[in-house]
Amino acid sequence: MRTLLKNASVFTRDGFIRHDILICDSHVSFDIPENEYSADTVYDLNGLLIIPGLCDVHVHLREPGFSYKETIKTGTEAAAHGGYTAVCAMPNLNPVPSTSENLKIEQNIIDRDALVHVYPFGSITIERKGSGELSKMEALAPKVCGFSDDGTGVQTEEVMRQAMVEAARLGKLISAHCEDNRELRPGGCIHDGEYARAHQHVGINSASEWKQVERDVKLAEETGVHYHVCHVSTKESVEIIRQAKKRGVHVTCETGPHYLMFTDMDLQESGDWKMNPPIRSAEDRHALLEGIKDGTIDCIITDHAPHSAEEKARGLDKSAFGIVGLETCFAAMYEKLVLHDPEKDKACTGAITLEKLLELMCVNPRRVFDLPGPQYIEDGCDADLAVVDLGKQWTVDPDKFYSMGKSTLFKGMKLQGEIVKTFVSGHEVYDRERGIIKEAACTK
Repeated sequence: MRTLLKNASVFTRDGFIRHDILICDSHVSFDIPENEYSADTVYDLNGLLIIPGLCDVHVHLREPGFSYKETIKTGTEAAAHGGYTAVCAMPNLNPVPSTSENLKIEQNIIDRDALVHVYPFGSITIERKGSGELSKMEALAPKVCGFSDDGTGVQTEEVMRQAMVEAARLGKLISAHCEDNRELRPGGCIHDGEYARAHQHVGINSASEWKQVERDVKLAEETGVHYHVCHVSTKESVEIIRQAKKRGVHVTCETGPHYLMFTDMDLQESGDWKMNPPIRSAEDRHALLEGIKDGTIDCIITDHAPHSAEEKARGLDKSAFGIVGLETCFAAMYEKLVLHDPEKDKACTGAITLEKLLELMCVNPRRVFDLPGPQYIEDGCDADLAVVDLGKQWTVDPDKFYSMGKSTLFKGMKLQGEIVKTFVSGHEVYDRERGIIKEAACTK
């Protein structure tokens, strides 16, 4: 199949250029046929933007083990709807991918059902317990994008040191959920701040995150491993990572839209506002925005974490931790970080350029995790692409999500920037008029 995309603004290493591109044999060509009718399909994009498919290095696809929350099929359909062509799947599954045999169960479903490229994590510890025996890291290493116990912090320094030594030997990164259980109080559900005190909720303090970041950065400096910090939420974590990078430690990190857009004073008495780590203070959000601007924070991720409606209907205290994000992330970040609106949140709007946003969502995730796929659109690159209508405003309606999870902070919110088409390995897998194109399965 040869697909011609005409009259587009294309994201290249030199910025945005007006260019036609041809998708042929799963790659992009700038060698355009003189007769457009020699292509099988022609789309006149009339100035719309073509970007590398978005890449999210932190998603929960819930399968195997929790398919009542999400499946690899529905999760990757949500990804395609959101302009993503690659995702890294976290290992809080059943069975946990801590052995090759367990990973094979997950990989078989990926091979059968995934609409976009899915790169699984292996767990750091057996059964993702955060302590005890390490997973079968050597056997897993060729088959995973890295090692993580996401959802569980590695509780002992010695276990983390052993994991880092082994990961460094194998040339793999450690992607750490930083949570020190000694700092937690039973029933903690939101940030230990003003809102928690005013509404009698048990708080989750910032030290539970940053103390493990501090410990792990020292271990990374000692072992030489590539250490990646999951979903950074505190000002202390940002500063620890900033200083570590200045010293030459191989540390990278990520944060999510909810931490960049909201503070604990925006919370409502709804399970939709419950995630781990929690949305924190205005000072923390300011530090995260500064970290985005100065390059301390490398990636914007969704931490897409679907649950059943019943699990999210129990209020802040008793609902499950986690919200969905694949279908709203680009528009939310474009609307809230790139577009400048002085009538809205001055701390947020106009904070970064569109180019910087694409660096955080397309370029850096693939660079940091050494993943295949295009960082920029260039001749010969893989045809993993998204077409974006930056002028389109739309209202978030969770009932229209492809994800089985409907819990979002953006319900009813007007956002700007809509995904028009998504191509994976040259196959058109999503179109905003036709929806998911189910017959175009992802080819690995």
